Amino acid sequence: MDPITSSTKAQMDKVIEVLKNDLSTVRAGKASPALVENLVVNAYGGTQRLKVIELAQIAATDPQTIVITPYDLSIIGEIHKAILESNTGLTPVIDGQLIRISIPPLSEERRGELVHLVNQKLEGGKIQVRQTRHEAMNDVKKQLNDKAITEDDNVRLEKEIQRLTDETILQIETMGKQKEQELMVI
Repeated sequence: MDPITSSTKAQMDKVIEVLKNDLSTVRAGKASPALVENLVVNAYGGTQRLKVIELAQIAATDPQTIVITPYDLSIIGEIHKAILESNTGLTPVIDGQLIRISIPPLSEERRGELVHLVNQKLEGGKIQVRQTRHEAMNDVKKQLNDKAITEDDNVRLEKEIQRLTDETILQIETMGKQKEQELMVI
């Protein structure tokens, strides 16, 4: 694989990875640590901005409950506040030395909103993939103009870049269908 296609593949793989992480934060009616682990907490009086996963152990004790056990009990209130202020619709309750979050079942309206949100995230991923393709095609044209590659190499590279793009877009669409099915299961 030549440098342009390997670089393009690496960038497209990165888009897929970011999108997977992003989709994991969309709640699908069941408890998952991913729903809260990346929320940012203004810890220790606002002197540090850390993610919940850096401050506490997070576990899904059953399909409807997430339990957060802070490593340092002095920041339990700050974690609680960060979850409340995040736009996740989750309601944490401090229960002694831990925070308990009950995940209510999703309403039909909320499911529709989440499907719409997932589709927006997917479209953003597709746009990034297309931008990556555009940049790679420009690199190929530049090399052709600089006589660094032949016309045959140009055609081969353009086909390879398009194949990578098509595969990545298909992968994004498959991820979207899976997430949508997850959301629609009652």
